[in-house]
Amino acid sequence: MKERSRWRRRGATLALAAAMAAGFALGTGSAFAAKKFKIYLSMSYIGNDWQAEAQRMISAMAISKDYRDKVDLKIQVAGPDARKQIQQINSMVEAGAQAIVTFPISPTALNNVVRNACRKGVVVIAYDAEITEPCAYNIHIDQREAGRVTGEWLVNELHGKGNIVVITGVPGTSVDTQRTEAAKRVFAQHPGIKIIAETTGMWSQAVARQKLSEILATHSWKDIDGLWMQVGCYTAASMQLEAGITPDKIKPCAGESANGHRVQMLPPGALEAASSTYKPLGYRSISYGSPPYSGALALKYAVSYLEGKKPQKLTVLPLPIARTGAMKLCQTGAWQEMKAGCNVFQPKLVPPGWFADIYGPQTPEVGFSAALLGQPED
Repeated sequence: MKERSRWRRRGATLALAAAMAAGFALGTGSAFAAKKFKIYLSMSYIGNDWQAEAQRMISAMAISKDYRDKVDLKIQVAGPDARKQIQQINSMVEAGAQAIVTFPISPTALNNVVRNACRKGVVVIAYDAEITEPCAYNIHIDQREAGRVTGEWLVNELHGKGNIVVITGVPGTSVDTQRTEAAKRVFAQHPGIKIIAETTGMWSQAVARQKLSEILATHSWKDIDGLWMQVGCYTAASMQLEAGITPDKIKPCAGESANGHRVQMLPPGALEAASSTYKPLGYRSISYGSPPYSGALALKYAVSYLEGKKPQKLTVLPLPIARTGAMKLCQTGAWQEMKAGCNVFQPKLVPPGWFADIYGPQTPEVGFSAALLGQPED
């Protein structure tokens, strides 16, 4: 209970700091407001740690020293509703948006409204998830490669035979579709691999816990040999510990870059435990990242476009991969430390659901403070 209270207090502090940063970024009363580019952030589903982290990094970029006098950022959230996101984007265009940075809920549903925006001179840049309308700009990792690499790792870890559980992401997004299709293509090539349960996890640790609990109502951990989870490996290991399974018997999991997951991948005793589950376990796992700095980079590209320097239509970011036995601890989260390749953070610094792949060489304006508090590096 003390542990939960500590994270609740910390969560409240972070939320307040992020709100203050967003409020500063959204302000239009400055004497310089007329000189700023009017840029909107169109978010869709926000019920997970990744989306909150990406939003903080975008807001931090908007108030960084090189952009605070250039950007008037406004944020709108549509939720998992394509029609609402379409309506909001239409309203942004009518309100005089010069650029729209967006996480689209669908790769195709927004095409007409995006085409209309482009015709009116508005640049539209999608981050992480993609938009297929040719006039849009896209920034993301190779989502299919993420699914393929993690699927192959799990197959190899199980020597081509075993029962697995699949937990997917937010339905309808290009991210979820491409990752899942690629992983299933790998599994289909190995007849000994059986998917005994599959469900939607919404990229949320809380939803992953709920869905795994439902699966365990009809299956036991003994029935499961491995897991492929877009988000939730930390939760899966935690639930096994809670069930009395020893760390050396925890099922291998291919999943995301949540810091709790990566801490569990460290060798036992590698650092002081933050809780009974947020600790090094030697967890057999592979962890890939879909970097939350992609939204901040999209904001940079939007400003570059409005200043007359058009970016390339498609930017494919490097796919960060971490494997058990090849982890490097970030002691403080300093920029140079991340540049040197650290990929997991001290548990005392961040909550377990926080995503660790925040370093991007093209976004030096935003780092640890941006991802955690919504504050730029400067």
